Amino acid sequence: MREVKIKANEAGQRLDKWLSKYMNQAPKSFFYKMLRKKNITLNGKKADGSERLAEGDEIKLFLSEETLEKFSKSDMIYVKPKLSIIYEDEHILILNKPAGMLSQKAEPQDISLNEHLLSYLMKTGQCTKESLRHIRPSVCNRLDRNTSGLIVAGKTIPGLQVMAAALKDRSLHKFYHCITAGELSESSRLEGYLIKDKQTNQVMITRQETPQAAYIQTEYRPLLYTNDWTRLEVKLITGRSHQIRAHLASVGHPIIGDCKYGDGGINQIYRKKYKITHQLLHSARMEFPQIKGELSYLSGKVFEAPEPKEFQYFT
Repeated sequence: MREVKIKANEAGQRLDKWLSKYMNQAPKSFFYKMLRKKNITLNGKKADGSERLAEGDEIKLFLSEETLEKFSKSDMIYVKPKLSIIYEDEHILILNKPAGMLSQKAEPQDISLNEHLLSYLMKTGQCTKESLRHIRPSVCNRLDRNTSGLIVAGKTIPGLQVMAAALKDRSLHKFYHCITAGELSESSRLEGYLIKDKQTNQVMITRQETPQAAYIQTEYRPLLYTNDWTRLEVKLITGRSHQIRAHLASVGHPIIGDCKYGDGGINQIYRKKYKITHQLLHSARMEFPQIKGELSYLSGKVFEAPEPKEFQYFT
């Protein structure tokens, strides 16, 4: 039998979610069967898995060590952490992701920002191999591999839940800087419909609504412009895969360096001139909404990440 006491940073999650982290190789049906048979109890009582855990709750697992080990496997890859930390407190971190790094791994062998995050928390003693079985700190939003800038990560259950909610309801406002081809001298709001091809991981923008399309809005204002290029600040009103890149390209102003939606001839010019090898798109600022509860101290906070060095050529 194994007994586990819930800590403050684990509180707030459902019991079945906690079990799926503690025994990450077990099927959900196993948890519910063990709960029904009272082989897993909460505070000495029968539970169904939907209960919200509180600090100090006791979970008893009347299972053999062989079973526990069989259903527990760490998939963490340890790396020498390389993080640009903009802000950190007990619940969250705000990181400046470099271009070229995945936000989260797509394949088991990938090294992403998430692996750097977990390795950093392990190195600084903020989590352990055992604690990762109860709660998994993680990045809460994603950026394309070759897009740089701000990513928020949750370290605790409250941190993960509050940030996920603010991102989902879009009350956390995100602003991007980018360099586009051509002159854009006036602010504008673009509207359209986005269709994603999952096989090619590419999107298409249309003006007409179709059953497969998602409505999108992209707002921008020029910060600086010439006849050849424009430095824009972009605000996502909606947030879809590749939205900024595809939307700007659809109106004839692709982001410089974008090999998927950009202009090959223009990209070649800037590759030779400035060695630009990826899209010049950067998540530059986050503005937090009013937040209630444990993370209320973040209300109205604004965080910024400095632009990558490639942006210095366009001033």
